Amino acid sequence: MPKGSGKPKDAVHSSESFKNTTKVKSRRKKKSLKIMERRRTKEDVVSGESSGSDVGITIGSPRERSPTRKYAFQIEDPATYVNAPVTRRIARKWRDIYSNKDSGNIMLLIALYWLQGIPLGLAHGSIPFLLKEKLSFAQVGLFSLAGYPYSLKLFWSPLVDSVYNSKFGRRKSWIAPIQLITALIFWWMGSHIDSLVREPAEHIHEITYLFLAIVFLSATQDIAVDGWALTLLSEENLPLASTCQTVGINCGFFLSFTVFLALNSVEFSNKYIFSEPRDAGFLQLGPYMAFWALAYVVVTLYLIVFKREARPTEDESSFGIAKTYRTIWRICKLPHMQQFIAVLLVAKLGFIPNDSTTQLKLIERGLHREEMALAVLIDFPVQLIFGYYAATWSQGENKMKPWRVAFILRLLCSVLGMATVYYFPQDGLTSGYFYVVLLSKVASSMASTVQFVCISAFVAQIADPVIGGTYMTLLNTLSNFGGTWPVFFVMRAIDYFTSATCILPVGMGGSFPCSTQESRTHCLKEGGVCNLRWDGYYIVSSACVLLSMFLFVTYIHPTVLRLERLPTQVWRVTKESSR
Repeated sequence: MPKGSGKPKDAVHSSESFKNTTKVKSRRKKKSLKIMERRRTKEDVVSGESSGSDVGITIGSPRERSPTRKYAFQIEDPATYVNAPVTRRIARKWRDIYSNKDSGNIMLLIALYWLQGIPLGLAHGSIPFLLKEKLSFAQVGLFSLAGYPYSLKLFWSPLVDSVYNSKFGRRKSWIAPIQLITALIFWWMGSHIDSLVREPAEHIHEITYLFLAIVFLSATQDIAVDGWALTLLSEENLPLASTCQTVGINCGFFLSFTVFLALNSVEFSNKYIFSEPRDAGFLQLGPYMAFWALAYVVVTLYLIVFKREARPTEDESSFGIAKTYRTIWRICKLPHMQQFIAVLLVAKLGFIPNDSTTQLKLIERGLHREEMALAVLIDFPVQLIFGYYAATWSQGENKMKPWRVAFILRLLCSVLGMATVYYFPQDGLTSGYFYVVLLSKVASSMASTVQFVCISAFVAQIADPVIGGTYMTLLNTLSNFGGTWPVFFVMRAIDYFTSATCILPVGMGGSFPCSTQESRTHCLKEGGVCNLRWDGYYIVSSACVLLSMFLFVTYIHPTVLRLERLPTQVWRVTKESSR
């Protein structure tokens, strides 16, 4: 035994080996516990987000919600939080955001999502209203194709996740150039868009192509920002990612739709802004787009100069494009999934005429744009509050039961929408009838919110946890597309079934069609009478409601009821999750 040693040499090695083994086991145990805790946290957060726990901000509109959201706001003391009034809960949430160590990154995310909402508010809100004054429904339907990229972004999202410059930043490689290109398009349109919209019949294709490109860029940016949010925030603040997205996009959309339409209105500007009447509104589309072009440049320069992005991990780099597409294909081949996809693609068919054309018909009948903007303004906070409470309906075993009830309610709202158009006062909108219009809009929005919350909760329940992000992205994309693809065909059908002829006084020539607002105005100026024989809006709306009701009774309701009762294992595509 060596001098000064209390143990034999072999014993020393044995002791050290035992200690090292114990340390390794301890580290492995801690690591496995962390992984298990993260999985549990993620599952809880996903289910919380899907049930609308993020303060119920589930506004839909053109916005078609982003399918890649995985997190929602979590609360330390749910019992205390739930019992508090809604306004206090919202105040607590924002207090947590402002006092957060990630407050700078949170504000950056809100700014990026805000910029995404600007083109969406124009493409899905303001531009159709401006075009409908001079175009037919078929021509406005052509422009609706510009909104398709936001519902189809799943198909190029693997490319955005896999191709990048690691030195510049995985997400900045896409966000920076996309925002600069968008700024260039906005700046060019700032000088030309007013003249294009002034004569939309001659330039409808150019307007559609421009906004198709803008929405495509916005959808691609949304993919990159969604992914960056998961690494930009610290682990404990990841639940705030969906809050940033919801607040940012909805604020941008609200500015470009409700606020812009009000400030662009001649009547609103002369009544509330100008001291002397003018021929144009306070804010024109060109200067509005030029302003946001500068905003895009400022935010992009901040990203390039001041914001550094962490390099992607080895696991992130190894997840390739081919693997993602193969996973999507495997999900789509599941027999129960094919039935669910069919439901998602046809379920919104009966609501499309009401959602996409009723507001345009009300404008056509005499509702002013500022009055419609006021209705949207009132509807916005109602949805914020109601969406929170709607989340509780989707809890429990029958998550899709409220969805089925809301389906019937939306069909009734479609009928109510037709009635509000048909009985619109000839002498202009009265205060009493405005409340009828408001009721129709709010009820339809509330039913839409309930359906979204329930679908999200069901998707979170059946999603394969091993590939949860891809699974939820696929189903949410298909759900959004189900509300997008019929719009073009519905508007074309409305125009096809509409028969209106301007009958001029004797000696002033023959007659001409007067199905658009501009042609009707021209008819009145010539002293003629626009004789409406058939209004395609009522024909198409009634047909869609009846067809949707038939599909609901014969296919949608029994299929959803059957899928709801299936065990979660039948939805799995990976061996690990099916055990």
